[in-house]
This record gives sequence, structure tokens and C-alpha cells, in this order.
Amino acid sequence: MFQQIILVGNLGRDPEMRYTPSGVPVTSFSLAVSKRWNSQDGQPQEKTTWFRITAWRRTAETVSQYLTKGSKVLVVGELEEARTYQDRDGNTQVSLEVTAQTIRFLSGRGEGAGGNFAHEGVGAAPGAARSSQNAPADMDMTDEDIPF
Repeated sequence: MFQQIILVGNLGRDPEMRYTPSGVPVTSFSLAVSKRWNSQDGQPQEKTTWFRITAWRRTAETVSQYLTKGSKVLVVGELEEARTYQDRDGNTQVSLEVTAQTIRFLSGRGEGAGGNFAHEGVGAAPGAARSSQNAPADMDMTDEDIPF
């Protein structure tokens, strides 16, 4: 089986980079994906869906270095099993989590810190290796291995 999700949105906060106990870099950030439309009576409407994005290895390092809150990105990845949690008011919420395979920086100059990148995979240079090579599929990891 195969599934893939493509998202375009803006970072809701600065990325957070950490390391697994074995020293593998992992960066996570929240991504706001908004849909805008006009209702039948012409009133503008908007709905925002939040995703938690996780990037691994060199992609994690690059994301941590170049992206900040507000940066616009395109993420191609795999949707993980949704997780439920309790918010501050005790309400049950759902976290939509995506493991990134490719991240393209879309922000123009002055829009977040991304600069004018069209970035696929890892490294700051165009043509760098695809980050799918960096996915943790070859590792036998559980949630306890991730330090957050």
C-alpha cells in the first residue's frame, strides 16, 4: 500500500530540532493549511487545519536552519496515524502528524526566513539528494526514542 499527502501552508511556530539517543537529528514544526472561499451570500470564509510535521536527518538540519514562524512551505510526506490528546480545557483534540519526505521552501524574500528557495530534499543547494533517503524507515524506532 502507498499513501502520500501534499500540503502547502505556513509554519505556526519556529521549528524545534532535537536528536535521538543515537544522534539522529529530527525537527518538528506545526503547519497551518488554510482554505479560503466565499459563501453563497458572498461573505469570505476561511478554515485552517493544523498538521505536525516531522523531518529527519539533513532535512531536519536544513529546516531548522532556514525556516521560521510564518515561512511558507510545500510538504510532501506520509500521513501517520492521528493521535488524540487533551487540550488545556480538557477537551479531546486530534493531532494530524506527517513524516516529511520532501520540503520545498516557498517564501519569497521578506516572507519568513526561507528566502527564495525551491528546495527539494536536503541541503541548501538545488539538486541535493531527496530527503526520502533520509526517512527513518531503515531505523527500528519507537516513540520512546524521540526526545520530545
